[in-house]
Amino acid sequence: MPWTYLVVAGLFECGWAIGLKYTEGFTKLIPSLLTVSAMAISVGLLSVAMKTIPMSTAYAVWTGIGAVGVTIMGMVLLGESRDILRIICLLLIVAGIVGLKLVHSSPGT
Repeated sequence: MPWTYLVVAGLFECGWAIGLKYTEGFTKLIPSLLTVSAMAISVGLLSVAMKTIPMSTAYAVWTGIGAVGVTIMGMVLLGESRDILRIICLLLIVAGIVGLKLVHSSPGT
């Protein structure tokens, strides 16, 4: 269950990071409320996941999910670059996240 909390926390991180774009410096009420709510949920779930998952692993996975998710959302929603090198870099981040999960799950850890 902690890994589920961590993945959902990462998804909420994507939500608040994208939400920041729409708050316009926290001058728009509804986007600001949604963004702050997503921040609280994300950090709350991250802290629950950290009860079981080592802090360094949990934080790296959380930020990795956020980085990949926000970059993909930027490409889809905001027309950001879809350059092949950028996509390869995203795949490297995903490989790192998977690697951390596998290392955490291996015997002796």
